Amino acid sequence: MLKPSYLLLGTLLSCSVAHAQIFQRELGDFDLKLGTTPSRSMAQGLVKPASTGSFHGGLDLSHGSGFYVGQWAPSMGLTPGANLEVDYYMGFKQPFDSTLGYEVGMIRYSYPKVDTLDSQELFGGLTFLGSRFGAAFSNDPDKQNSTVFADLGGNQPFGIGISMKYTTHQLNTPVSVDGGNVGNFTDWSVQLSRPFMGVDLDLIYSDSSLSGSSCSAYSGRNSQCDGLVTLKAERAFY
Repeated sequence: MLKPSYLLLGTLLSCSVAHAQIFQRELGDFDLKLGTTPSRSMAQGLVKPASTGSFHGGLDLSHGSGFYVGQWAPSMGLTPGANLEVDYYMGFKQPFDSTLGYEVGMIRYSYPKVDTLDSQELFGGLTFLGSRFGAAFSNDPDKQNSTVFADLGGNQPFGIGISMKYTTHQLNTPVSVDGGNVGNFTDWSVQLSRPFMGVDLDLIYSDSSLSGSSCSAYSGRNSQCDGLVTLKAERAFY
């Protein structure tokens, strides 16, 4: 059943890399997008696709009523150490008025080439005067995650975007560490973003409630258990 989806993504990746463009077309009341850049952030910025590999792509189909479905592959698993990941999502997005809107939906994360269970995520978000606030709950094979998110895009001092994320992780099975067991933990991140001469600059600080030997139990959303400052520069060439 999934083979046509893989074929479509493979075709998309080949076309996108060769021609360096995003394909968009209206199909009656529907809007179809194909490309190597995510066409939506899902939950208005709450749930973003995982960090992308060298080859990635997806599709998004939305209706004028606000309903949408899509598929995103942040990694095709073509490089050493990378696994094929295919994410499916669906949701509904509508404005209340010119200043306030909402979005609800769900995502399924699947890893066809890895012997692991798929995971699901439910999300909801509000947009108010250009800023975004949301929450999500995911049920992973080994834990449950509850997340709150804020993206203060409606107020950017000096053109700097600010976003924050806080997640609580509840482990299904406590992990033994020096001095006891770890059954739950939290992690968080703060990100400052600003475009500069065509380059997207991100300064990210992330940390968790674990430290020292307890970090052996860490499996959160951030890249590292202990406090970490990351400076990222990204430029789109198409």
